[in-house]
Amino acid sequence: MPTKRTLFERILVPHDFSEPANHALAVAADLAARHRGTITVLHVLTPFYAGPGYPTQAEIAWTPPAELAAERRARLARLVRDRLGPRARRVTCKVVTGEALPKILAAARTADAIVMATLGRTGLAHLLIGSIAEKVVRHAPVPVLTLRPPPRRARQKGTRRAARR
Repeated sequence: MPTKRTLFERILVPHDFSEPANHALAVAADLAARHRGTITVLHVLTPFYAGPGYPTQAEIAWTPPAELAAERRARLARLVRDRLGPRARRVTCKVVTGEALPKILAAARTADAIVMATLGRTGLAHLLIGSIAEKVVRHAPVPVLTLRPPPRRARQKGTRRAARR
């Protein structure tokens, strides 16, 4: 008889090298530790398009070279080791090229949950730019835990503590 999976057995963490994403990684590591889970940290390299809307093949100005993906994977692995210490053994780092939303949704097919940061945009910025996290919540095949950035005051305290060490 197959064993019952827990919600946090296989966690996907989309990561863009921001502090909010680091916070989401730490929360995911805590959840994975409590549930004997694993984490996949996903970084998406988005091609740069010249021109409005969806480009044709001829309009693509730049696609990240393989060396950049390898450099980002190594940087991500270092970040995970530095932030998680021994808990990093249960983490896999992946770097893919493409648009963020479809790549995150594709990776979510092999996850039990997604833990990701939001940038906390509101008003006009949110309306114009939109939110990948919001779209992931709407379309993901698994539950999504979104984490807002810590309040500015808490971030400053954390920075001061780190400076004292």
